Amino acid sequence: MIPGHPDFSPLRLKVTCVALLVVPVLSAQESPVKSTVSPVVLGTASCASSGCHGGAGEKNNQFHLWNLNDVHTRSYATLTTARSARMAEALGIGDPTRSARCTTCHAPALTVDPKWLAPEVKPTEGVACSSCHGTGQEAWLRSHTRPDFSHADRVAAGMRDVKNLYVRANTCVACHQNLDPEITAKGHHPELIFELDGQTSAQPRHWTEQGEGRGAQGWQIGQAVALRELSGALARKQAEPVRDIPRWEALLWLLQRAENGPVAEGSLRKVSGKEVQAFGQMLTLADQLAQKLAADFDPATVPETLKRLAATSGDFADKSVPQNVQARRAERLVLALDRLLKARDGDNIAPAASAGLDKLFVLAQSLPGFDPEAFSLELKAFAATLK
Repeated sequence: MIPGHPDFSPLRLKVTCVALLVVPVLSAQESPVKSTVSPVVLGTASCASSGCHGGAGEKNNQFHLWNLNDVHTRSYATLTTARSARMAEALGIGDPTRSARCTTCHAPALTVDPKWLAPEVKPTEGVACSSCHGTGQEAWLRSHTRPDFSHADRVAAGMRDVKNLYVRANTCVACHQNLDPEITAKGHHPELIFELDGQTSAQPRHWTEQGEGRGAQGWQIGQAVALRELSGALARKQAEPVRDIPRWEALLWLLQRAENGPVAEGSLRKVSGKEVQAFGQMLTLADQLAQKLAADFDPATVPETLKRLAATSGDFADKSVPQNVQARRAERLVLALDRLLKARDGDNIAPAASAGLDKLFVLAQSLPGFDPEAFSLELKAFAATLK
């Protein structure tokens, strides 16, 4: 559904939870203190026993799959590198392993008041179990291993429902897209692009996905949530307009094309003095779209959506669109084509389509040197490979 469609109606935007929910934050200079308060963050050790997620069997080896292969286990280690030290020096924040500006995403346990932490919690765990599935503050943790306790029961008791792709996107996007502009401008942190399906697929599976078309559904929900977050940052003036408005325009273009809707001519380049209002409106509309897709997604639409996006070569031949906006469109489009082609064909992607997509990725890699005309021609050739 496109922004402005009559199916949209106003709603109160749900708050995205970051890292470890609403647990009190600890100043980087405070030292741990003993407390009689029951801990709510229990650490990975509480999940790793042989009777839970650390034994043998289909589900009991989930901890080992995550612990041995998932990059989230190494997020704290990233802060100990020379590159992180140089970034911290440029930002004037001292030790990156002690600054909440870094640990909020790389080592969430370090941002939590120690009285809420179990003794076995280690900051080196990085982005651990509670970061994604929820803390032990709720009743779900005590009961979730019971054979008569359904997934719905666990969610009702407080477990975060990451099987719901809207909830999953909200859980991931805060750290996988949102950055303080100063961290990129002065610290030269790599730019982040949130792509729920691609990033989920890159993780070693310690879970199973159920339902047809989950990849394509996750891709589209992720793009809507990315647009929502970027709209919010721009509305609050917590973004870099020169970089982020073209990114915003590209996301809006992509979603409108995917939904077979008209593209807003000129976007914000023709909205004089109304930027904040436009961003605020899109924040709500994008969230509505994400929720709608999570509740109602038809996998049968994937082939048509793929072909529709592949048929946008004319958009890249439009010389009235600035080069930097076209570069951002291409950046998002090639990722979309990759995920939708995978969703449609699985492991049976035709060699010609695969080769064509590779060429598009190469052309989209250099933002400053992006050539819209060359990309348009290659995109047209790629579209011809789709049956």
